[in-house]
Amino acid sequence: MKRTQESLPAQRAHAVEAGRAIEGVSVGTLRAKYGSPLYIVSEAALRRNIRRFLSAFRSRYPETVVAYSYKTNYVSGICAILHQEGAWAEVVSGFELEHARALGVPGPQIVYNGPHKLVEYLLEAARQGVRVNADHQEELSHLEEVAKRLARPVKIGIRVNMKLTDTPWDKFGFNLESGQALEVCGRIHASKRLRLSGFHLHAGTRLADVEIYRAAIEGLLELASTVEREGLGEIEYLDLGGGFVSDNAAPSYDAYAEAICGPLNARREGLRRRPLLILEPGRAIVAAPVSLLVSVVAVKRTPEGRKLVVVDGGVNLLPAARRFRHDVLAGSRGAAHAENADVVGALCMQDDVLRRDVWLPPVRRGSILIVRHAGAYSISHSIQFIYPRPPVVLVRGKETYVLRRGERTEDLLRLDELPPHLATAPAVRGDGRSRRTASSPGARR
Repeated sequence: MKRTQESLPAQRAHAVEAGRAIEGVSVGTLRAKYGSPLYIVSEAALRRNIRRFLSAFRSRYPETVVAYSYKTNYVSGICAILHQEGAWAEVVSGFELEHARALGVPGPQIVYNGPHKLVEYLLEAARQGVRVNADHQEELSHLEEVAKRLARPVKIGIRVNMKLTDTPWDKFGFNLESGQALEVCGRIHASKRLRLSGFHLHAGTRLADVEIYRAAIEGLLELASTVEREGLGEIEYLDLGGGFVSDNAAPSYDAYAEAICGPLNARREGLRRRPLLILEPGRAIVAAPVSLLVSVVAVKRTPEGRKLVVVDGGVNLLPAARRFRHDVLAGSRGAAHAENADVVGALCMQDDVLRRDVWLPPVRRGSILIVRHAGAYSISHSIQFIYPRPPVVLVRGKETYVLRRGERTEDLLRLDELPPHLATAPAVRGDGRSRRTASSPGARR
């Protein structure tokens, strides 16, 4: 069964709508081939972003690696492109660990973070040489059990938190200022089964103040110097996590790199080795290369005269729209008589709003709108609600490829189970009374 598409009478008339294109393919052509709504990925933009990010840091500190944050966008094709460009994988669950391994990422090029790691995944990670950053005392105990089962010491890092913002991320890791982090380093050193090898710190999300990163690296460098001076371990890596804003906003990749690499170069002489610098960008790499194509299904006015443009994709496909103002562009160029409007989705929810207060040219049923910078936490946070989720398509020059096919009704019902007493469903007769019949999809046979 093919994925159901809404029938748009004007769609064919607009199928080759002149104007905007993703790389070398017009948005009208993309809709005609794959339907609407539709996630569109620009391969060129994705590769350009990861190369620019790496260049900004490696030109200042060659021992830099990027461990792409899987949770930002799980689509395998996107992850594969970034791995081709040399990115490692940063994962925060057993599912993500399995995903990275399935894509062929070697264990030593996987960083395993997060507050909940099942023992069986910790065991597999240790066997594969994955870099595990412990988040709490219980996890240290689990890792000691893993080392006992492997009959050898296991190298680990720990997550550190510092007061760097007005809302510190102190749910995670061990605090630096209170001495908690150093105390944990002492526990690891005293353990016969664990070896301390690095520190991880993630200060928050969408951090536009580069001084936060400067303070973070200085704090980790001070902790590393103390640990080595007191003989508690040898630090092989410093991981500053993510939180970098996307490439369409200030500050630039170079500004982040200068804030981090300056202190690192100045103070590395106090350490026994040049530590590997690990960075875990997600949004900064994948936000801009992905767009969400939607089609107008109606144009209406509120009693107050406010213009509403109703489209076939909602906040179930773009959850971040509730917090951020995405750029919304008409599929056709030319903005004569532009008017301010709210772009709302087709979900049966009053707060299904993709963007308020956007200036658009005249649009009608069948017109295309493009929501830009939709690559971060849109697909991975999307939910199936009322409508199946749409395909994800890659554009490479003038070629297009499906990275993830659209959901179908059978996909959504496949995991459902009916116990025997529900295996038949009532059918209402003409007189309003019900009779039992064999149920439709999902019934056990």
